[in-house]
Amino acid sequence: MRKNTTLWFIVLALSALILAACPAPPPPGSAAPAASSGGEEQAAAAPAELSGELNLLCTPQVQWCEGMKAEFERANPGVTVNFVRMSSGESLTRLRNEKDNPQFDIWWGGPIDSFIAAKQEGLLDPYASDNAALIKNKALMLDADNAWAGIYVGSLGFVTNKNWLAEHPGTVAPTSWDDLLKPEFTGQVLVAHPSSSGTSYTAMCTVLQMKGEEAGWEYLKAYAGQMLQFTKSGSAPAKFIGQGEAAVGIVFSHDIVAEMEKGSPVELTFPAEGTGYEIGGMGIIKGAKNLAIAQAWFDWALEPTTQELGPKYDAFQAPTVEGASASRPELLEVNLIDYDFDYCGTNKKAFIDRFTNEIANADALKE
Repeated sequence: MRKNTTLWFIVLALSALILAACPAPPPPGSAAPAASSGGEEQAAAAPAELSGELNLLCTPQVQWCEGMKAEFERANPGVTVNFVRMSSGESLTRLRNEKDNPQFDIWWGGPIDSFIAAKQEGLLDPYASDNAALIKNKALMLDADNAWAGIYVGSLGFVTNKNWLAEHPGTVAPTSWDDLLKPEFTGQVLVAHPSSSGTSYTAMCTVLQMKGEEAGWEYLKAYAGQMLQFTKSGSAPAKFIGQGEAAVGIVFSHDIVAEMEKGSPVELTFPAEGTGYEIGGMGIIKGAKNLAIAQAWFDWALEPTTQELGPKYDAFQAPTVEGASASRPELLEVNLIDYDFDYCGTNKKAFIDRFTNEIANADALKE
C-alpha cells in the first residue's frame, strides 16, 4: 500500500511540472500570439482578397472587353467589373466632361496618342507598377511619369472586299495611300471619323507625318472626298466592308484579321511606302473611387499570361511585355513609319478640330 501511495505522488508531481511548462490559453475573444522560431522575422500576412467594384472605360472591341471583364472577375471573385465600351475619341471627351466627378477608375485600350493628351490635361493618376519592368521598350511603351503604360501594338492596313474586286475587273486592292484617291474608289471608302476614333486619328496623323503638314492637309481633303461615309467606331469599316457596303476601308490590321477569321470575303494589304501603328495604352483615372482595384487591374494587364488572352476573344494585337508571344507577328513585319506619338498626342485636339471644321464634320456617323 505504501508503495502505491509513493507512485501516486510521483505521477501527480510530474503532471504538475508538465502543466507548468505549457503556456496558458488566451482568454476568450482574444487572438492567439503568433509562433516565433528562433527569433526569425515572422512571415508576412497574405494579401487581402480584393473586394468591391471596378468601373472600366474600355476602348477595344466589345468582345475583348467582355472577355477581360470575365477573366479578371475569375481571378478576383470578390470583384465586379462594370465596363462601358467607347472609341478613344469618345473616351477622352467623356473623361474631360467628368473631370470634376470621375465615373471611371481605369481606362484600358486605345492608342496612346489619347493617353498623352489625357495626361497633359491632368486626367490620369500616375501609378508605378512593378510589372512595368516587363515592358519590352520602355522608352516607347511606358510614360516617363507612369501616367500610362502600353498593353498592345497594332499596325494600320487596308481592307478590301474580294467580291467587289471580282465585279470590277482590272481593279486591285490598294497598296499605297495614294491608291485610295483613284477614281474607281470614289464613294467606295470607309474610315471612322478622327473625332471619335483613335484608329482614324492614327491614319490622319500618319499622313501628316509622311507627307508633311501642308501637303498632308491637302491630301486629307481629297481623301475625305473619297468617303462613302465616316463611321463612329474605328473597327466598324472592317465589318461593313465584309458585308459588301463599300469596297475599301482603313482599319488596324488586327481588326481586319478578326473579320477574315469570321469568313468574310476580305483581303488585307498595307501601304508599301509605310504605315502608322498604335501602341494601345491604359491609365488610372485621376480621382478613381476604387483605386486599389484599378491598380490591381493595371498590374494584371501587364502580366504575360494576360496579354496572351487576346486571340481567345478575336483580338490579334501584339503584346508589349517580355514572356508573351504574338499570335500574328506578321502584322508588324511591314514597313512601319517612325510614328511620333508625342507629336500626335500633343496636337490631337488642334488636328481634330481642323479636320472637323475645315474638311468633314462629325454629323451622322455610321454605327
